[in-house]
Amino acid sequence: MNNLGKAISALKSGGFIVMHDAKGREDESDLICLAEKITPKMVRQMRKDAGGLICLAMDEKSSKRLSLPFAVDMLESAGNPLLYCMGNKCMKYGDKPAFTISINHLKTFTGITDNDRAMTIREFGKLVKRKGGKNDFKRNFRAIGHVFLLTSRGLGRRRGHTELSVALAELGGATTALVLCEMLSDTGKAATATESAAYAKRHGYPFIEGKEIVEAWSE
Repeated sequence: MNNLGKAISALKSGGFIVMHDAKGREDESDLICLAEKITPKMVRQMRKDAGGLICLAMDEKSSKRLSLPFAVDMLESAGNPLLYCMGNKCMKYGDKPAFTISINHLKTFTGITDNDRAMTIREFGKLVKRKGGKNDFKRNFRAIGHVFLLTSRGLGRRRGHTELSVALAELGGATTALVLCEMLSDTGKAATATESAAYAKRHGYPFIEGKEIVEAWSE
């Protein structure tokens, strides 16, 4: 089994993978799993071992089915000059963010605990899997919450962890709802690819480069 196959297999079996996007872009690695498979223990591992923001990425079709706008579009269309100015900017690596809104499941309390976030993430993953629509979404979730939703723009337009992880799921026939958390270093910076690969090796997780996914997607 090649590395791509190992990563897909790990995700579908409920495990983690570590993904590095590319040098010259963010040059960061994310700890990633399928949303529908997440547990409170996995949320705890993400916040303690990776340390970045825990986000939930989905494919563009699912986002459109739920009528989720990009956060930057909401800011630009709010009719507030300050918000327009704040939203009308690109990141230093050239892209606009993939963020939409943040949510909690209605059965959560504060929404921030490992148990609460696991419930929100897992139930959203199930929503995407069953191709639920707007009524299903608003009946079970609320905003603003503690799980940040991301929408893939597709690898043809953007090549961040959001797009790469969704593309990997699509290639493997998995549900296109994935949990991402940036891996940070004790240096005050993002973990290097070398540090992230070493972490993956210690834990037995597949380590995959973004270019491997792009190449498979392009075939």
